[in-house]
Amino acid sequence: MRLLIAILLTISLIDLTKISRINAVKSEARRAYESGDFKLAAERYRFLVDSMQVREEEAIINLAHAYFHLNDTMQAMQRYQQVLQTTKPSLRSAALQQMGVISNRSGKSEEALKLLKQALKEDPANDNARYNYEMIKRKLEQQKQKEQEQQKDQKQDKKENEEQQKKDQKEQEKKKEQEKKDDQKKDQKKDEKKDESSQKKDEQKEKKDGKEKDDQEQKDEEQKKNEKPDEQKLPPSVREKLKDMQMSEEKARMILEAMKNQETQYWQQNKRKATKQRPRNKPDW
Repeated sequence: MRLLIAILLTISLIDLTKISRINAVKSEARRAYESGDFKLAAERYRFLVDSMQVREEEAIINLAHAYFHLNDTMQAMQRYQQVLQTTKPSLRSAALQQMGVISNRSGKSEEALKLLKQALKEDPANDNARYNYEMIKRKLEQQKQKEQEQQKDQKQDKKENEEQQKKDQKEQEKKKEQEKKDDQKKDQKKDEKKDESSQKKDEQKEKKDGKEKDDQEQKDEEQKKNEKPDEQKLPPSVREKLKDMQMSEEKARMILEAMKNQETQYWQQNKRKATKQRPRNKPDW
């Protein structure tokens, strides 16, 4: 009996010592948190929860708050998840609110809005959750409106670009067609000029050849006229015949010269008649 009483007294003393130790750590953690020493507060609350196995919701949520202030969002989210197991709606609402804030800071606005909406269902009196909910909702609406305007502007820009491209393409095709026509005209003018030049050269050559021929004929005719009697040598056969006819060479040359002059006059008269004669197939007017 005395042994049982001694054991009970020993257990009571141990429990009292543990409770006293827990209370001391709680006080130390609370003072650190209230003074803004979140690093020390996180260490004390973690020791209280993990080492001393204290499962009080206030200690767990304060540990989560301490991690939140230290920007250790991963540890904070894990501790807030633990608070959701509590039966107290106000604590669950506070944990959901903080989880929504962390999600919003991470760029997950849609998820944050859902968490804050759930926090308001747990505790409609949570004004901080309501404020954050309205702020993020307005932000999403503005963002959605901005995206719609951007899409509208993009569509308008795309339409204008397509129209401009079509216009530029038509102008380019028109320009190419005009250049093609201009090139064809240039080639045609070159060909015409080439033909004209060739024809002109042919005419000049023909005129030159005709002039040279006329000049040569005139030269030959003048040369014949200007030949002296002594330069007009008679062939030996002619001289023999003249000798047989008892006619001197001088007299023969005179006769030959007279015949040549008569022949020249005859051809000149025929030539003048030919130039003055009208064509027979044309009328007389």
